[in-house]
Order: sequence, then C-alpha cells, then structure tokens
Amino acid sequence: MLSRRRIGRNLACAFLGAPCYKPFMRCETIHILWDGSHIWGLMAWRGIRALGLPCRLVKAQEIARNAFHGKAPALLLAPGGNARKKARALGPAGLANIRKYLAGGGSYLGFCGGAGLALTPDNGEAALALCPWPRAPYKSRIFHLISGHLRARINPGKDFPGMASLPVWWPGRFAPIPGREVAVLAECCGPDEDFWLADIPLARVPKEVLARWRKCHGLNMDYLERQPLVVGGNFGRGKYVLSYSHLETPNSRCANAWLADILEEFCGLAPAGRLVPEWNPGTDASTARNCPRGLNELGPWGLAGINRLLQLGEDLRLFFHRASWLRGWRSGLPGMACNNLRVAFGELAQMPITDEMEKFWQQAARFFLQKAEKFFDDAEGCLWDMRLERTLASEGKFGPLAPQLARIFGHPMLGGGIAEELLTTVEELIYLGLGKDNINF
Repeated sequence: MLSRRRIGRNLACAFLGAPCYKPFMRCETIHILWDGSHIWGLMAWRGIRALGLPCRLVKAQEIARNAFHGKAPALLLAPGGNARKKARALGPAGLANIRKYLAGGGSYLGFCGGAGLALTPDNGEAALALCPWPRAPYKSRIFHLISGHLRARINPGKDFPGMASLPVWWPGRFAPIPGREVAVLAECCGPDEDFWLADIPLARVPKEVLARWRKCHGLNMDYLERQPLVVGGNFGRGKYVLSYSHLETPNSRCANAWLADILEEFCGLAPAGRLVPEWNPGTDASTARNCPRGLNELGPWGLAGINRLLQLGEDLRLFFHRASWLRGWRSGLPGMACNNLRVAFGELAQMPITDEMEKFWQQAARFFLQKAEKFFDDAEGCLWDMRLERTLASEGKFGPLAPQLARIFGHPMLGGGIAEELLTTVEELIYLGLGKDNINF
C-alpha cells in the first residue's frame, strides 16, 4: 500500500532535487491551459477544485501575451488533449513564455496531451521541449487505443517502492534516450481489471482466446511492461512532471491520492482533499426539444439533445456505458465528439450566467442554434446509417459514410466538423463563466 504523505515527497523531491523554488511574486493559484483540452480540461479543473486548491483557466493567447504579468502561478497544468493543437494555439510567443516561466523556477504538470506538449519532438514540430525525450510512435494504431487502469510500479528502484492502479485514456508513449537525464516516477506493469483495447474489455477475454490472438494477430500487451508512465525532471530553476496517466480521473483513489501528494511537494500548496468524487455531467436535463429562448436554457437543452443521441447510440449497440462521465464506443465511431459535447453542455447547465456570457451569446446565438438543430437532426440520422451499414457490411467499414461522419463529427480523435463548431462556442461560454477570476469554492 502506498504511503499517504511519503509518495509525493519521495517523487517530487528525492527524484527531482531540492524543494520547489518559488519565483518572486508567486500567486498561490494553479493555472490550467484551456486550449485544445475539451473533456480533459474540465476534468482537470474539476479535479483540482475537488482537492481543495485554487485554480483558474488560462488561454494560450493570454500566455502568449504574458499572462503571468510578473506574478507567476504556483503551477501551470496542461490537461490532456491534442498536443499539436495546444502548441499551435500557444505559438512561438506562448511556448517561449512557458519556457521562461520554468527557467525562472516555475512548475509544470502535464497530463497525456499536456505531457506530449512538453516533450522534445524529433521531427522539428513546435513544442515546449522541457523534457529531452521525444514521444515514441506506436507500431500499430491499435496499441494507442488502450484505456482504463494499468498496474504500475511507483518510484521504481527507490527507498519507498509501491504498486498502484493508475488510469490511462488513449495515451501516448515516452521514448527514453540514454544519457538524457529524466526521472521515471512510475512505470507500467501490465493491464488491470478494467483495461480495454479499443472496444474490447480484455479482462473478459478467455486466456485461450488471448493466446490465439497473440499467435495469429500479434495482439498482446507485453509492450506495456516497464514502459515509463510518469516522468519528472528539471528545466532551469523549475521542475516538470509529465504523466500519461490521468491522475485526475474521477474516483480513481490511488491516482487521486498520489496527485494530491505530488501537488503538495511539487508546488508547495496544501490540498484539502485526496479524492476526486464521481462525475456525472448531467442526467436530469430538460427533455424539451424546442430551441432555448435564453442562455439559461441552453445548457439543459443541449444536454438533453446529446443525452438522447448517446442513448440512441447505446440502443443501436454503437455506444456503451463506460463510466458515469464517459460513454465508450465501437472502434471508429465518433464517441469522443459526443463525450466532449456532453460534459460541456453539462457544465454549462450548472453554471450561473454572467454578463460576459450574455454579451458573447447575443452575438453567437443565431448562428449556433441553426447549427445545433441541424447537428442533432443529422447526427441522429447518421447513427441509424452506421447501424445499417454495420448490419449489411461483413467487415464493418464505413466507406460511403466517411464524408458524412467527417462533416458532422470530424475525425474520431482529432475533432472537427459541426460538433467542434458547437463545442467551441459552448467552451467559450464556460471559459467566460469559470474564467480567470473564478478561483473560489
């Protein structure tokens, strides 16, 4: 069993050196990078608040304009999402300002896509290059499509070793380079009980079937053994921790407790809690199908629409319940786009409406509502089309439906389409409501 208080101290200090240097004029707030994060940005914001720590959302353009304004945050947290989109949003100025913040003694925590943002690409792409390791490619795309909990060895080879169950949600991989100093804080030991490969729950697959898959298709999880999962290091006078495990995952007790310890020792804050509670973005929304008359009705209306869409997907055996905050999906389907919209509308439905939100909505409402009505109609028809195609096609490939899927939902992992246009508007409303001054509880 992992020690409650020694884990963070052992990892964040023993591995990374002296206690965290506090920059001059530091504020005791965690800044969370909002761009390119979607569901993961809300999950990070929710997780930090559940641990009792003050936080604010910060946009890439604010960082590019030097959002710190001489008063650096206790921690810059980059949630999951697409690392390339985050880098593009930050631009050269934003990337340079984060590096300057770290060099002066700042702290950086990156989850999944936020971890990838901090790596050093070997192909010349823009990135933070805080960590000298690049990202490792997957020989087969299927091995990127892993999710659920892994068995992990915490702090391998040190004085206080421990085993943990840590969650991953379609993670990248580190590519260790000998001679480049990076501390491995946790490494994989293999799948845990709720581990999935794409839409296959591996724990339910009989051993003899897994053996046949290994022999005939090369499908096995051996590549996970001893793979770095969480790493840390120094950059100038600052420190970074990069995790392909989502330690902020709701109700993941070991991961949440470890996150609390790391934050305490890593950036000198004092978490009041050690568990991120279960997350249900909303099931009690209005069932009204008419367009909302005002912004206060938009969240419940949108949430009701996306919940109907997800329920249809479940009825058609295209989607399935994975967690209270997540619907799983058959491989190749637009599950992530629907999940992103669900949590965004769910958050909006619970928020008090501010003047800034109302001003933005007055400009965006007409275009948004036209798009939204068409999206829900087209998306419902698209799910029925996908069900028919899977029924008729022996190989289950989309073929003629691919352009329709791309127009409505975008790419399964990269986003786009009408779904992202709607998501961009809802997330701007959330940002205005939860924005830079909303750090209290």
